[in-house]
Amino acid sequence: MAITLNNGFKMPAIGLGVWRMEKKEMRDLIINSIKIGYRHFDCAADYQNEAEVGEALAEALQTGLVKREELFITTKLWNSDHGHVIEACKDSLKKLQLDYLDLYLIHFPVATKHTGVGTTGSSLDDEGVLEIDTTITLETTWRGMEELVSMGLVRSIGISNYDIFLTRDCLAYSKVKPAVNQIETHPYFQRDSLVKFCQKHGICVTAHTPLGGAVANTEWFGTVSCLEDPVLKGLAEKYKKTVAQVVLRWGIQRNTAVIPKSSKVERLEENFQVFDFKLAEEDMALIKSIDRAYRTNQPAKFWGINLYA
Repeated sequence: MAITLNNGFKMPAIGLGVWRMEKKEMRDLIINSIKIGYRHFDCAADYQNEAEVGEALAEALQTGLVKREELFITTKLWNSDHGHVIEACKDSLKKLQLDYLDLYLIHFPVATKHTGVGTTGSSLDDEGVLEIDTTITLETTWRGMEELVSMGLVRSIGISNYDIFLTRDCLAYSKVKPAVNQIETHPYFQRDSLVKFCQKHGICVTAHTPLGGAVANTEWFGTVSCLEDPVLKGLAEKYKKTVAQVVLRWGIQRNTAVIPKSSKVERLEENFQVFDFKLAEEDMALIKSIDRAYRTNQPAKFWGINLYA
């Protein structure tokens, strides 16, 4: 199942995110995922594992496991490289061992102090607060993104972690419209207004943290996962599926793409098996009722400043 983007390219509705994946596990993770059926892989310069992803992809391509045109590879521009868009993209392409990206996203709508292309540093001041660069506009960054399309290095460009205000602005100044806005959204953080605004204006929403971060975000940020919610557990019993499968199916039925992550083969398989059932309208409405407007991804922990305030 794929979502057709506003430029005609198709993006698989389910992908694999590689944030916080161990470098030593990457080869087996990518190869196993491709064998299961994954074709959409969500990377980022900041994840510091593009080279390992690239090695695994190269092996998969060279052995004939998959063809390049069957893959949909996303990576992201880090905050510290907003003034160096083309160089940063070329650095990611080199690490990923690719000639082009299917999708390149602005990871966060903030430029920070440059620390060297591809180093993805988050420089903090003496008080431990993120050093934000106030000389580079998001429009300037977007012009660099558009140039990548003209150069043939990137097929689609998009944004990530943008709210309605910033998304509207990007639509106003863009010559090449953003194809995707990748945001945190799950049953506890549904963000219906933002999702509907994007979709109304032809921007596909990709849900990062589609399962609410589960154990990983609980460990990092002390947040609560929706996977323990009694309503969702009840639906899992009703459909004879896992809670994670119900949540991913909910995301797909909202016409969003979902990019769960796991390093366990059984979970990879489970997360991919969401196309053989459909949630009834009343159950979609039931899930809508458990929204808590609850964000689980909290970068302020590392940046000393809450950019969502």
